[in-house]
Amino acid sequence: MQWEDVRYFLALTREGSLSGAARKLVVEHSTVARRVESLEQAVGLRLFDRLPRGWQLTAEGEGLVGLAERMEDEAFAFERAAIGTGSLNGTVRVSLPPSLSNVFLVPRIAARHADWSGITLELVGDLREANLSRREADLAVRLGRPQDAGLVVRSLGKIGFGLYAHVDYVRTHDEGDWTFIGLDDSLRHQPQQVWLEQYAGQRSFVLRSNDQIALLGAARAGLGIACLAHYMAGSDTSLARVPTAVPVQTREIWLVLHADVRRSPRVRAVADLITRICEENAGLLTGPG
Repeated sequence: MQWEDVRYFLALTREGSLSGAARKLVVEHSTVARRVESLEQAVGLRLFDRLPRGWQLTAEGEGLVGLAERMEDEAFAFERAAIGTGSLNGTVRVSLPPSLSNVFLVPRIAARHADWSGITLELVGDLREANLSRREADLAVRLGRPQDAGLVVRSLGKIGFGLYAHVDYVRTHDEGDWTFIGLDDSLRHQPQQVWLEQYAGQRSFVLRSNDQIALLGAARAGLGIACLAHYMAGSDTSLARVPTAVPVQTREIWLVLHADVRRSPRVRAVADLITRICEENAGLLTGPG
């Protein structure tokens, strides 16, 4: 029996179809089928019923899922331990919000390539929180302090938000006629969006998106009023900041890594670099008071 076959078994269990498991594992669906059949032959059991609408676990297969997940956890622990004792050279995968990556971090980290020479950086802009225990990333930058067990956290400061609109929009529209640009339903729980909904009141939203950069583009195009991070909009000469009596709530930024990889020289080097960049640009991130 091979561990790789067990990994494919778990992917098919979770996705419920060959095509879904293949997408998850970035392989052909025939590879998934072959690997699972190999595992069935190795253990002498039929693990899935092949049905027209997908592959369904048999009773024998269901009985092995928990054990397979324990094997997976141990495999991830092995990988994390290996990284923790690795060299300065190698790959470091960082998960962070897309706008923070594209607008703030990438230009600054690229300008300091000498500080991470020999390391290949993988910056993954993702709204979903990466699972560090399952090696989806080595480091993560998150808004809000995580509470997961086994994680090491480091404060990176705060992000400030404000209302912004195109300079011509503010000049030609009365406050009662303002329309708004905001986050979509998947992100309406975000503190800055909750604040914006209350501020807008009965006034309408003309565009919603889960992408902060899209909101910035809509504000630049003169579509309406947007609640944007100061680091994105504060230096944009096409935009005017709209003063408010009640300030928008700031968001805490945290650097997160699994305890098993914190001793890795390359992970530590990238973590320290991100920390320095945030500290040196604290005023830009927080914005005007």
